[in-house]
Amino acid sequence: MGQTCQRRMSPEIKLYLLAENRLLRDTLTRLLRKRSEILVVGVNRITTTSKEEIASAHCDVLLTDCFDSTTHSAFLSDVLREKPETKLVLFGMNDDPATFLRAAFLGTCGYMLKDASVAEMVAAVLAAVRDEATCPPNLCLSLIQYLQRRGAASPDLANEQASDKKALTPRQLQLIQLVANGLTNKEIASNLNLSEFTVKNHIRRVMRRVDAGTRYAAVDVVRAAGHLPLR
Repeated sequence: MGQTCQRRMSPEIKLYLLAENRLLRDTLTRLLRKRSEILVVGVNRITTTSKEEIASAHCDVLLTDCFDSTTHSAFLSDVLREKPETKLVLFGMNDDPATFLRAAFLGTCGYMLKDASVAEMVAAVLAAVRDEATCPPNLCLSLIQYLQRRGAASPDLANEQASDKKALTPRQLQLIQLVANGLTNKEIASNLNLSEFTVKNHIRRVMRRVDAGTRYAAVDVVRAAGHLPLR
C-alpha cells in the first residue's frame, strides 16, 4: 500500500515524442508509458500543426529522432525558442562529430546513437530534467576540442563567459519573482502552466547559478543584483 501511494505521488516528467516512423512511434510510446515517472503528453511526426501541439502540451522533455535535415533543425530551433525550458533529447543519431556539434549548438541535452536501448533513452530523459547532459564520450571530447580551438583563437572568450555565469534567463527571473512573492512550487506551476517537477528544477538551477543555499537566499542574491524590486 505504501509503495503504491509513493508511486502515485512521485513527480511525472511530461514527455512529447516526435518521430517520423509510425511503427517506431507506436513501439516507443507503448514502452515509455510503462514508466511510472514518465507521462507521455503527445506523440506525432513533424506536421504543419505539430509545433503548436508541442507548445500546448507544456512538455518537460521533447524526445525526437528528427534531426537529419535543415528543416528539422529549424523546426526544433523554433520550438526551443518559444519554450526554452523544454529539454531536447535526440535519439537514433549518427556517431558523427559535425552532427553532434550542430545538435549541441541547438541546445540538446541528450544525444543518443542508433543502437541506444529504450532504457538508455529513459536514462537520458531523466538526466535532462536534472540538468545533466548525455552523449557518447568520444563526441563529448569533440565538443571540448572545438571549444579549446575557439578559446585559443579568442583568448577573451573565457572571461566573457565567466562574467555572464550568473545571468538569469527571462523565465528564471519570472520564476524567482514568484518565489519572492511567497508562492509555493504548486502555485508557481499553476501560474506559469508548468509541472511542479519543472518548477523545482528551475529553482535548483537558479540556486546553483547564483551560488545560493536556499530558494530565499537566491531571491536575496537576485534582488541585491538589482533584478528584483526592493521590499
